[in-house]
Amino acid sequence: MRSLLFVIACLVVLPLHAADRPNVILVFIDDMGWGDFSCFGNTEAKTPNIDRLAAEGIAFEQFYVNSPICSPSRVAISTGQYPQRWDITSYLNNRKDNARRGIANWLDLKAPILANILNDSGYATGHFGKWHMGGQRDIHEAPLITEYGFDESITNFEGLGARVLPLKYTPNKQKPIPHNLGSHTLGHGPVIWHDRAYVTEKFVESATVFIIFSTSQDQPFYLNLWPDDVHTPMHPPLDLWGDGGNRHLYLKVLETMDSQLGVLFDTVHNNPKLRDNTIILVCSDNGPEVGFGSAGHLKGHKATLYEGGIRSSLIVWAPGLMPKDALGTRNKTSVFSAIDLTPSLLDITATPTPTAIQFDGENLAGTLLGKEEKSRQAPLYFRRPPDRKTFRHYKNLPDLAVRNGDWKLYCDYNGNNPRLFNLKLDPSEETNVANENLGVVQKLRPGLVKWNISMPDDNGKMLGQKAK
Repeated sequence: MRSLLFVIACLVVLPLHAADRPNVILVFIDDMGWGDFSCFGNTEAKTPNIDRLAAEGIAFEQFYVNSPICSPSRVAISTGQYPQRWDITSYLNNRKDNARRGIANWLDLKAPILANILNDSGYATGHFGKWHMGGQRDIHEAPLITEYGFDESITNFEGLGARVLPLKYTPNKQKPIPHNLGSHTLGHGPVIWHDRAYVTEKFVESATVFIIFSTSQDQPFYLNLWPDDVHTPMHPPLDLWGDGGNRHLYLKVLETMDSQLGVLFDTVHNNPKLRDNTIILVCSDNGPEVGFGSAGHLKGHKATLYEGGIRSSLIVWAPGLMPKDALGTRNKTSVFSAIDLTPSLLDITATPTPTAIQFDGENLAGTLLGKEEKSRQAPLYFRRPPDRKTFRHYKNLPDLAVRNGDWKLYCDYNGNNPRLFNLKLDPSEETNVANENLGVVQKLRPGLVKWNISMPDDNGKMLGQKAK
């Protein structure tokens, strides 16, 4: 419920007409690598619809998500805070495994959700796609997505409410295989079964209807469009199956997703009212799965704190809100992350922040809109998922990391085993220069260890010892 002071603040700060407030669309792709858009160097697949956004907006090369794995990354981009604050530091699984890893079963309703703040200030809000912040596997009592401030929601098997559950069609198999991880037994909303290759299309259809209706009501909107493409299992349309190799299937799912997203992008692009007053942001929740996506020249994959696990290509499209000379440019220098998006978007939408909320993110609205090229001032801190001391072929992964300026430092929870890289000179993290730069290590390490201690603990230390 809105407080009287918040309502008064809205009356003072907000524009008088809904049409004056920008619409926001956040496209959060699943398990896609930094180098997988063709505008980021992919020569094996084409993503023309996303590339058009980059050609008419800004492509950011040094944007980070705040975790190398799904659920905490989604918490960070939704709250503007480090996900550790909310005890979500790895993907949400069943309740037994969540307890084993020392993480919550769902995101606390007390968390400062961007959609909730915008909804309180007059925005129509919708979530269409993967949620994965509660209501999965055997977690049937988690809050519905609409309880977090969304007027409408349709999700998959990683959330509660109306759901689209995938059927996996495979060549030479007569019957499809359901992929639902128990979601069909949880209740709390209608279930639609649909071909895995076209689930994103269903989300796009619902999101497009939401946009058209909100526009007809002259109401600004905030929209999450979060496909579970390009996460495994890979099931493109049957006529694109080819040799069935992992990389081939991934590329075909990527191209299919781009085509499906293009319907929504066209809806905005072809309507002058929307085109001139909408900001679209497109990025990935973490790095690629080993053997499927590509992080380009960056080291690492999903679940690792290396650059390939936490750096994402980011495209921001807002031609009606950006200076003309910013359109079609690439920002190679601004270092910021998903937690910075919430305070930035609140500024862009002229939405007052409730005084009780303190974001870990910083307001970089000018950078997002191409008016300047500032980076966040505070360092960016990272903690590995508690269950990922090893992952695939990676062994003894670092526990903590910090990005500050050109420097990236890794260490264990206690500060031991420091590894230091100059990302300006060595973006692929090939040469550890800790011994040659002890002053930098001594500057960054205490703050990193202190930050980790300040956050709620999980079971990473215990599980890390078992993994060694």
